[in-house]
Amino acid sequence: MDLNLVPLLPEIFLAISAMGLLLVGANFGNESTKVISWYAALAAFVAIMITLNVPSDEEAVLNGLFKLDLFASVMKIIILIGVIASISLSVRYLIQQGIARFEYPILILLSAVGMMVMVSANNMLSLYVGLELQSLALYVLAAFNRNSLKSSEAGIKYFILGALSSGFLLFGISLIYGFTGTIDFEVIQNTLMATETIGFGVTFGLVFILAGLAFKVSAVPFHMWTPDVYQGAPTCVTAFFAMVPKIAAMGLLMRLLFEPFGIMADQWGQIVYFLAVASMIVGAFAAIAQDNIKRLLAYSSIGNMGYVLIGIVAGNEVGASAVMLYLFIYMIMTAGVFAVVLCMRRNDHVLENISDLSGLSRHNPALAYGMAILMFSMAGIPPFAGFFGKLAIFNAAVEAELYVLAVVGVLTSVIGAYYYLRIIKVMFFDEPVDAYDSGFPLARKIVLTLSVLFIVGFIIKPGVVLNAMQAAASSLFVG
Repeated sequence: MDLNLVPLLPEIFLAISAMGLLLVGANFGNESTKVISWYAALAAFVAIMITLNVPSDEEAVLNGLFKLDLFASVMKIIILIGVIASISLSVRYLIQQGIARFEYPILILLSAVGMMVMVSANNMLSLYVGLELQSLALYVLAAFNRNSLKSSEAGIKYFILGALSSGFLLFGISLIYGFTGTIDFEVIQNTLMATETIGFGVTFGLVFILAGLAFKVSAVPFHMWTPDVYQGAPTCVTAFFAMVPKIAAMGLLMRLLFEPFGIMADQWGQIVYFLAVASMIVGAFAAIAQDNIKRLLAYSSIGNMGYVLIGIVAGNEVGASAVMLYLFIYMIMTAGVFAVVLCMRRNDHVLENISDLSGLSRHNPALAYGMAILMFSMAGIPPFAGFFGKLAIFNAAVEAELYVLAVVGVLTSVIGAYYYLRIIKVMFFDEPVDAYDSGFPLARKIVLTLSVLFIVGFIIKPGVVLNAMQAAASSLFVG
């Protein structure tokens, strides 16, 4: 066996850090939650530094189970940035809600290890192990508030539907193995390329795999868990769900479709095409009727995943780089939005309705203007970063001659702008209600400020991010 563990250093470091922090928590109890949380965020930052310094040589290690290329490195950095932001947002919330338990940041670190394995998977076995490591931690996080019926319900729903999606995935993998005789990505690719006609069994297996992964990215019609889990889970957990796991699942989907199943683009393209259209339409129209801001953001995320899937349907480097750019911008915007949502408290009670934002501009202009900029960006209004994310996706669709997808994307984006602008209208033009509880934690201020600065400043020097995404996409196709 190839025992070169250098490409796995970030994952190994995070896993060891999680185990070490678990021992600290077991010794010092829940009083150590705050310290463990910040050490977990520091561990994620160190993992970013390690990832930047580990050479992306595109060679598979561990007998082909694990592959580190530039695509995987960039996706891991995006994931780890999301982990740092979500931990930073959660510390004060956990204390305020009386659910400050030391397991929380450790579960986030372990799920991050699973996500990093997912984007470096080069075999169906490592794909599944990474996916389940991520999912098991997320099931616990969804039900983290044991005193809340809604949180328990969210955890159960997520677990049951997640187990169903894992069953789909495993059944698909077994069919692929049965018809190709291997679970190694490179061997699958070579086998399919050497075959004159691809058998129905392989296509059938790929359909089941796509169904399993569509659940993870909450693409329609596998989206049914998203609004309930977003609403029921503690808000800091919802922020994590909205920011990070879908990035890892999309990274895995891109690696799977562009590498081993690249030659089957005509077959899987039809499925992803439907997922994209359905997700954009459902996300745009269902969000209009929502009064709960977490449910609105859930449907918004479904629509945004529809836009991302357009880039995958394009099936080329332009589409892949657009997907990565969009995911990165979306994560930054979402972090800023949840920095504001987590501040929605009155008389020590959590507020979740959109009407609770009424007149926010009078009581807290900084929050209101920050939220307004983020809403404009999410609506795709120039010159904010969200506009350039959507422009890249639609440009990829036009280059691939997917004109219908581009038109549907633009129309649903216009419809989606309604509920983003509605939030701005509520904050600035509705009659003010009582002010929120005083206190704007430093961590939330930093996350909101950095998010807004990125969204506004992206137009000044977009080349840094664009070049990184293009290089990463190129390595995916070369590999």
